[in-house]
Amino acid sequence: QVQLVESGGGLVQPGGSLRLSCEVSGGTFTSYTMGWFRQAPGKEREFVAALRSNGGHTYYADSVKGRFTISRDIAKNMVFLQMNTLKPEDTAVYVCAAQTRRRVLSVIRSEPSYDYWGQGTQVTVPS
Repeated sequence: QVQLVESGGGLVQPGGSLRLSCEVSGGTFTSYTMGWFRQAPGKEREFVAALRSNGGHTYYADSVKGRFTISRDIAKNMVFLQMNTLKPEDTAVYVCAAQTRRRVLSVIRSEPSYDYWGQGTQVTVPS
């Protein structure tokens, strides 16, 4: 059983930064493609970023490209989301997810392609 636990959320002023962490336990972390998704109040959950297990390539939503960075620490079984230049529209619950089976690249932004999910951590950027 794979478990994901996020941390690092909070309240930050516009223009500020936060670093989210996701600790992964169970299975083989190095073989997982990891993703971050977010859900704002009254909106559907959306893709934010992903890091593919094969080669470590990264992918981002257009809305966060250039501001957010996804990375991992293999020794600690952790994945991170560094968020800079935060905006009020970044306010959401951020959730970590893992693809534990090999998938084609075309579904890396697709929620159903992820097998395990964390509980999420709240990020609030006031307007």
